[in-house]
Amino acid sequence: MSARVLIVDDHAAVRQAIRAILHQHVHSFEVCEEATNGKEAVEQVGKLGPDIVLLDINMPVMDGFHAAQEIRRISPQTKIVFLSMFDGPTIMQFGRMWSDAFVSKSSAGNELIPTLERLIEEQTPHIKVSVKSHQAGTQP
Repeated sequence: MSARVLIVDDHAAVRQAIRAILHQHVHSFEVCEEATNGKEAVEQVGKLGPDIVLLDINMPVMDGFHAAQEIRRISPQTKIVFLSMFDGPTIMQFGRMWSDAFVSKSSAGNELIPTLERLIEEQTPHIKVSVKSHQAGTQP
């Protein structure tokens, strides 16, 4: 069972890079849609009900903080991961208030998948076995 992921960033190159990272772990994560701003993200969450939203903070129309508040309101079970190039103390403090995790874009290649796996394992412990056994090259 794959976790459904919504990628939200106003830069197409970033969305493509994140999609490529997730594609390497297709057994665990499925990109269900992409959005270019917070307003689109809220609309997509309402329509698709993803398990996880990867959410940029600094975007036009509606920023990631406001989008996260709306997503929490309409879909409290959806996990939110802020994905931003800004990782100062203020951003981190707000990130902890409105998200389940924070990953810096500069470290996404190393930190994104472990962060997402941790969130999925916390939400649905029964998936932990299939994720770990697949990594080991065995069948669950």
